[in-house]
Parts: sequence; structure tokens; C-alpha cells
Amino acid sequence: MAASTAAELVKLTHSAVIELFVLDATTLGGMVYRFHAGTNALRTSVIWQGQAYLPWPIDASGFEVASTGPATRPRMRVSNYLGMVGALNRDYGNLEGAKIVRKRTLQRFLDAANFPGGVNATADAQAGYPDDVWYIDRLAYQDGNVAEYELSSPLDLTGVRIPARQVIARVCGWGYRSAECGYAGGAVADANDVATTSMAVDQCGHRIASCKLRFPGRTAQLPFGGFPGAGVLRQV
Repeated sequence: MAASTAAELVKLTHSAVIELFVLDATTLGGMVYRFHAGTNALRTSVIWQGQAYLPWPIDASGFEVASTGPATRPRMRVSNYLGMVGALNRDYGNLEGAKIVRKRTLQRFLDAANFPGGVNATADAQAGYPDDVWYIDRLAYQDGNVAEYELSSPLDLTGVRIPARQVIARVCGWGYRSAECGYAGGAVADANDVATTSMAVDQCGHRIASCKLRFPGRTAQLPFGGFPGAGVLRQV
């Protein structure tokens, strides 16, 4: 924790704690998404350390660390407004294995860009709590309004499996056309498995169906970089 943050916390009164979330789905073939449950003084995205965190209804709890008993399993509820989160679940295997980074700082330390006139005399990009890193273990619930995930700590080794990399059930972790993938032919389909003849559009959807399109009629084992028989993530 930065010295300025610690000094602020010992005061009888201090500014509000700002909680920010980073969803890193790059290992699943997705992108990095940044969310915050509110807005800044300008009613726009919250800016912290030069990064914009989109206003999105999100509620997370259970981050307390216990010294005894079972490992902590936080829950994160995210709005499924316009079906956006549902689309991510569909495209990236319910986001199982995606990294969640929880960032916290105090309102008075936010970037000056959050305030009228772009002025904040107490802005301090280094004044924050240590990051909390978690992984999405499973999608616990989803409907048209909300998606709820159960998170696991990278230190939770219960049920560890070999090999020593992320074990993701329905998403291939190989880079398309890489040595592991092995495909070097022409254009096949886009990321949604829609046929194409354009190399500019050709992308692998990282699903078993996507793999079968590149290796039609193959009777030997497909070069699929996922683990179809596994249902949850375990990290070594």
C-alpha cells in the first residue's frame, strides 16, 4: 500500500474507497475489459492510472481472506444489459479461466481527468491498495438481467491437475496458425464459424467446431488446445 494511502486511512474521516475491476480474457482469445459500478464527477467513465473503467452495474463480495477453514470463494454479479455479458459467456466458454483483478483506491487520488476542469491537486496514480487477483472458476447463474460468477484464488490448489497450465474445457488456448495449432491452409471461416474465402476475415473461434472446420474428416486426435473433459479451471 502506498504511503499516501496509509496516511489517509488513519484519519478519522477520509474520502470514499473506489473499487475497480479488470476482466482479462486474453488467454481465452478475448480482450481486457475494465468496469466500475458508478461514474466520476463528470458522469463519465472513471479514469485511474490513465485507464478508463466503464460504468457498468457490478456487485462483488466475499473477498475477505480467512486464515483457517476452506478457501475464500468470492461472488461477482454483473449486469447482462443488452446481452453483452451473455455474449462473452457464449464466445469464451462462460469465461472460465479469465483473470479478475480488483483494484481499490480513494476518490481523492483519482486522475485529474475525473474532475471538472481536469484539476485534482491530490491525484496520485501510485496511491492504491495492493491488487487482488482472482480467476473465474465457474458461471453460477445467468439470465437476461444478470450473470453471477464464482471466483477462485490462484493460491487455491485444491484439485490441481496436470499439465501445469490453465485447464479450460471448451476453449482452445493455441494461437491460430501457430506451431501448436498446425493449420496452414487457406481461409475457412470467421470467429463465429461463418464460412469465408477472405484471409482478412479468417479467424478461428477457438472451439472444437472451429477446429473441425480446419481439419475436416480427420479421424486422429484434433490439435485442439482445450480440455473438453474438464469442467473447471485449476491453475498450477
